[in-house]
Amino acid sequence: MATEIIVPALGESVKEATVAKWLKNVGDSIAVDEPLVELETDKVTLEVNAKSAGVLKEIKVQTGGNVEVGAVLGFIAEGGAAAPKAEKAKAPAKAEAPKAQQAAAKASNNDTFLSPAPRKIADDNGLDVSGLQGSGKDGRITKGDVLEALKAPAAAPAAKAPAAPSGPRAKADREERVKMTRLRQRIAERLKEAQNTAAMLTTFNEVDMSHIIALRNQYKDSFEKKHGIKLGFMSFFVKAAIQALKDFPAVNAEIDGTDIVYKNYYDIGVAVSTPTGLVVPVVRDADAKGFASIEKEIGDLGLRARDGKLGLDELSGGTFTITNGGVFGSLLSTPIINPPQSAILGMHATKERAVVVNGQVVARPMMYIALSYDHRIIDGKEAVTFLVRVKEGIEDPRRLLLDV
Repeated sequence: MATEIIVPALGESVKEATVAKWLKNVGDSIAVDEPLVELETDKVTLEVNAKSAGVLKEIKVQTGGNVEVGAVLGFIAEGGAAAPKAEKAKAPAKAEAPKAQQAAAKASNNDTFLSPAPRKIADDNGLDVSGLQGSGKDGRITKGDVLEALKAPAAAPAAKAPAAPSGPRAKADREERVKMTRLRQRIAERLKEAQNTAAMLTTFNEVDMSHIIALRNQYKDSFEKKHGIKLGFMSFFVKAAIQALKDFPAVNAEIDGTDIVYKNYYDIGVAVSTPTGLVVPVVRDADAKGFASIEKEIGDLGLRARDGKLGLDELSGGTFTITNGGVFGSLLSTPIINPPQSAILGMHATKERAVVVNGQVVARPMMYIALSYDHRIIDGKEAVTFLVRVKEGIEDPRRLLLDV
């Protein structure tokens, strides 16, 4: 008896995924809980493991195919090899060219390439699919595409038009066209959403890093020996931000319709760059954690983010975000708010600059910091003073320990 390989629950609000990569071939032996296939959602990449031991009998959805929760990805056969079925599994690949030709032919005849199920939904709701772009294989319009179009305003298809292939290109032989991953598409959508919905402004300040660098140099060896983690700057900025958030609750709030939701907890998102794009894992209840716990958690989240091992629950629910472009050498930037949050703190590279201290020009390690905020609920005075609070906490780390 064959065991189905099922698309698992993908998390809240995530209904569809793309088959990113099969880790096993038809005919391969499989152990219980062994990873079989990677699925890519608009938030994370996750692995589907084998529920039983046996042999991979059939692959129903090839790499690049879109699947919904509960869909069957393939089958595991008990016991021996599955050579006869392997040929069957390869059949769709051989039919790839005819299918592509069929899609091209239909497109050339101005006939939208979609199956009966999504067409029926479109017809029942009076939806014109002529301008709809399919996310399925060979440009096929899926049920999910139709449902998304029904949710969107009437002008949505026209707004998507610029994303369509631009036609023949003069130097196409020297270009490479790669389809955006679901994660990259989602990043693009959320960044544009932030610009379209928030009244976003950015205020800047600069921080003298002398004292925090001296403190770190003094205690870094003993800190690492005791806690097993290096003492970085991020934990200081998390603590400084939390102290400022307590003084200015609107910066830790969000807009929900006509309400402002003030959050009396501090789940701090820390932006992490990964090979597939930027993700923001969340340090929960960071106000209740010490410097060592924050450093350890940020290190663990960052490592698992780069390996694609984060869970969906670890990427949602943050109240405020910190991003550090300085690790890449950025001197100054205007970070974009991570919706539905109302503000984001940007750190940058530390550079020695000439500054005036007590009437004398001296060289000091300086960092520009930026706060992008939603002006709908955060006034300019609040934003500027918030950033001053962060600056004060970093320039005199004793304030963070004494909570003053």
